[in-house]
Amino acid sequence: MTEQRATNIEAQCVAKGMRMTEQRRIIARVLAQSADHPDVEELYRRCALVDHHISISTVYRTVKLFEDAGIIERHDFREGRARYEQTRETHHDHLVNLRTGEVIEFQSEEIEQLQREVARKLGYRLVDHRLELYAVPLDEPAKS
Repeated sequence: MTEQRATNIEAQCVAKGMRMTEQRRIIARVLAQSADHPDVEELYRRCALVDHHISISTVYRTVKLFEDAGIIERHDFREGRARYEQTRETHHDHLVNLRTGEVIEFQSEEIEQLQREVARKLGYRLVDHRLELYAVPLDEPAKS
């Protein structure tokens, strides 16, 4: 599946008319293979392991290009740094562990239905949304 996702990012780039240099291909593959939501600096570190000639400015420019094309999504999880993931066809939400920074993806039809219902009750039709939950582990003592 990971290789399929990598091919998908590259295919989306080509379909949108982007010139795919070898360094852009590396960035696309590394991003597609990421199980987490890396920021640019982490993405750069991973890409540099594949090609030590790649520069952080190339990664920044390529990430911006992919984002502007709608191939990847930018998330700001209250950390002061943007993190990225491949745009997906199916919707999902995020739970962020405030202690570790881990981002957990989840889907809940009950939440989706509730959001549509709230919008409808307020006189709207929901067309898009983003839900981010910020949490600490249950076994962590509550602060008073």
